[in-house]
Amino acid sequence: MKKFLNIFFVTLGVIFFCLILLGLYFFIADPLNLKPLLFNSDATEQTEKSTSINLETSSVDKHPALSDTQEKTLETFGIDPTTLPTEITTEQEQCFKNAVGAARVEEIKNGDTPTAIEVFRGKDCL
Repeated sequence: MKKFLNIFFVTLGVIFFCLILLGLYFFIADPLNLKPLLFNSDATEQTEKSTSINLETSSVDKHPALSDTQEKTLETFGIDPTTLPTEITTEQEQCFKNAVGAARVEEIKNGDTPTAIEVFRGKDCL
């Protein structure tokens, strides 16, 4: 019984150590780009920069098919609206309908702003 408990706790220790290493990797390397969302310590600095950028480029339409709020939302998620295609093919629209649902696609086409989850689900379609 003593040997079993020893093996059990050593195994738990190894698993815990691997989880700590994995957590450190995600914190340092940030492969999912979550640091700006979780640790927004320089929010005032970013808003000052974005305000000055928005004042300079507010008269320029970055994407003709998107509303201003949709463009701002995409920029918030780190997507440049100028890189998106200006016309959507039927295959791309069908892919997006499969990703987020047909009713939601119609709402977005009518001017509603997509959520972060919808952007990440549908980014492979574009």
